[in-house]
Amino acid sequence: MPTLEALLQRHQVLAVVTQPDRPAHRGQRLTPPPVKLRAEAAGVPVLQPPRLRDPGWPERLRALGAEVGVVVAFGQILPKAVLDAPERGSINVHASLLPRYRGAAPIAWAIMRGERQTGITTFLMDEGMDTGPMLLTASTPIGEEETAGELSERLSKLGADVLVDTLARLDALTPTPQRHEDATLAPRLKKTDGHLDWSRSACELTDRIRGCNPWPAALTATPSGPLRIWRARPLPARDAAEPGALVVAAETLAVATGDGLLLPTEVQPESRRAVAWPEFLRGARLAAGARFRTP
Repeated sequence: MPTLEALLQRHQVLAVVTQPDRPAHRGQRLTPPPVKLRAEAAGVPVLQPPRLRDPGWPERLRALGAEVGVVVAFGQILPKAVLDAPERGSINVHASLLPRYRGAAPIAWAIMRGERQTGITTFLMDEGMDTGPMLLTASTPIGEEETAGELSERLSKLGADVLVDTLARLDALTPTPQRHEDATLAPRLKKTDGHLDWSRSACELTDRIRGCNPWPAALTATPSGPLRIWRARPLPARDAAEPGALVVAAETLAVATGDGLLLPTEVQPESRRAVAWPEFLRGARLAAGARFRTP
């Protein structure tokens, strides 16, 4: 959305291509993507192909007569005929410092792997997965407690700025090939990526919790049922304890890990609202020695 807003203010947008309307919310009502609503409000034609690989779409896009295509989090691998439909090709706004974290979930994986810095890369798209030559980059630190959702919001605004700068300097920029040997991957997240393994260190688990917020959410099994952990922080451990065991620490209970303790601060029991950790402990009536396990 921030990129679309920036383009509407500074350029002539000939069309917006977005995903089809999908069921969402209570009752699974057919719901349009936000970019569709914004484009329609601006009087911009909207195209919603189920698959851009289907016959006829490259020709239809070429007929628009666009100078440049801009792709942001579209969610499909685009064929060469689609990428080459605009006169000067297609530019992607990617939420990592390429060639690191190529793929569908660069923000989440950067946090889960303990990165302290990330950024935006604009690049000329080719048929590979985020492999094209780079145009501009901008870096930003990752906050110690920043979640994937919070970082995503920041990067969406930074991405819009970098894209505007890229288009303004397009004639002067020299595309830089990526060092493919330095590439790392950020595959699409699965629900199981949020399952907490208490044999890992408290720092690793804290990063996983942040990276899985808001989706798929960090999950553990407790004596009182499944529990989502939305926020937590690591603590040093004074004494050895079995990973997953609740132990007394900082005037409350924390969870022992393979290295250190994890102190949840915001959690959500199944089919209930999110609550602060002390409120959950009071309701669940858990005591030191109770065990949390991997789902």
